[in-house]
Amino acid sequence: MPSKSMACTDLDKAAPAPGDDRHLHEECGVFGVCSNVTADVASLAYYALYALQHRGQESAGIVVNDDGLFRSWRDVGLVSDVFPKERLRSLGLGNIAVGHVRYGTTGSDNKRNVQPILVNHYKGRMALAHNGNLTNSQELRLQLESQGSIFHTTTDSEVIAYIIVQERLKHGSIEEAVSAAMDRLVGAYSLVISSPSKLIAVRDPHGFRPLCMGRLKDGSVVFASESCALDAIGAEFDRDILPGEIVVADKNGVRSDTSHCGKAEKRLCVFEFIYFARPDSVIDGSSVHVARQRAGAFLALEHPVQADIVIGVPDSGLDAALGYSQESGIPYGIGFIKNKYIGRTFIQGSQKQRENSVRIKLNVVSSTVKGKRVVLVDDSIVRGTTSARIIKLLRDAGAAEVHFMVSAPPFKYPCYFGTDIPDQKLLVATGRTLEQINEVIGADTLGYLSNEHVVQLAKNAKCGFCTACFTGEYAVEPESVLSTDIHDRHLNDRPKDAKKLGE
Repeated sequence: MPSKSMACTDLDKAAPAPGDDRHLHEECGVFGVCSNVTADVASLAYYALYALQHRGQESAGIVVNDDGLFRSWRDVGLVSDVFPKERLRSLGLGNIAVGHVRYGTTGSDNKRNVQPILVNHYKGRMALAHNGNLTNSQELRLQLESQGSIFHTTTDSEVIAYIIVQERLKHGSIEEAVSAAMDRLVGAYSLVISSPSKLIAVRDPHGFRPLCMGRLKDGSVVFASESCALDAIGAEFDRDILPGEIVVADKNGVRSDTSHCGKAEKRLCVFEFIYFARPDSVIDGSSVHVARQRAGAFLALEHPVQADIVIGVPDSGLDAALGYSQESGIPYGIGFIKNKYIGRTFIQGSQKQRENSVRIKLNVVSSTVKGKRVVLVDDSIVRGTTSARIIKLLRDAGAAEVHFMVSAPPFKYPCYFGTDIPDQKLLVATGRTLEQINEVIGADTLGYLSNEHVVQLAKNAKCGFCTACFTGEYAVEPESVLSTDIHDRHLNDRPKDAKKLGE
């Protein structure tokens, strides 16, 4: 029988390197399960996190609540690395579990920022998993620090946890505390929270990030970032959590608080449909796979070309490529084989190593493209360097022409809601015309999806969309105070109004 006092322990694993130059990355995936009986909830969390691995590859963690006694394990690495069989078994049985996979945006990507976050207070214990990004986290953090709070991480998730605890000390229940905390939180947050006796799911009033609910055959209630996680554990999809909704599950059943619903315009991140989510997920009433096919179809209407074959960049460009093919009548083909057993291209240190890794990771099917006019479809162009290398691979394989189609509008502005868009100056679309971008990547023609059509991808979606990274029009104003790394700077490198912190 495992020790019930087992603590979260950091292992001597190296943290993954910073972000890729081809794709943007979403911050996290969250999961929670509440069972009426003591069960192997750790395994359910494990398989669900496996299904959510695409949302974060830097770290993983699971907290098991056994009738108010919390056991946990968190570490950097993939789910399979963090939880070998014996480690997973050591978490034991329980009636509630909370899980998390992370790709860091706010806060440095090291071991101290691994989630779920555990907080002790005199009214009990709490485990919290967060997907999103607050835009007032630094303001709240400074408030909390001035009141004596000591932070152990650099994440805004810990800010959320402390705000909830602060409210919990003033209110009679955890759900009341969460509701009060929502009045103070600004930005994107989909949360799964375990108190000693309850599992709570929360979605911010804008609904920036997805969150859904399902049920197992035994009646257990589950929450997850995407419906594919429900499928992985055999749970039946129930519904999406509404923007602004608080859903509480315990031994007495499930209840909902909608008092924060309707307080803000619905603004789900449209990039969930373009790239972040798995194609087999359904988000806010709309199939991700169908949405990506629609993106390709819109591209074909907006940017018709004379070509012989349509191919997609695996895996994210395949659905849109199929849509382009169906709409245009140009045959669809397999243009690349992806090596799934190589690490991400950005792990290698030097630029030359990254360039070589592209060839190892993607190999052209020369018989598909040789001598042909090729339509190449991908989800986005970030810096443009990897797109250029992929186009060169096609030309080296004998492609006569390469027409590059992008199933998103140009990225021109930073994201403050949980997407790691790099510094605006590094975005290839910033300050460049379409022709100038094409000079960087080297295609024969270049076409982006329009802002008009990007909001029409999810045909049956029951929400509006955030497109601020394309338009610069934010539903919530960005944060203007100190960044989280203030304590990691020399005094002379800090903003003038922050130097007093070091006095």
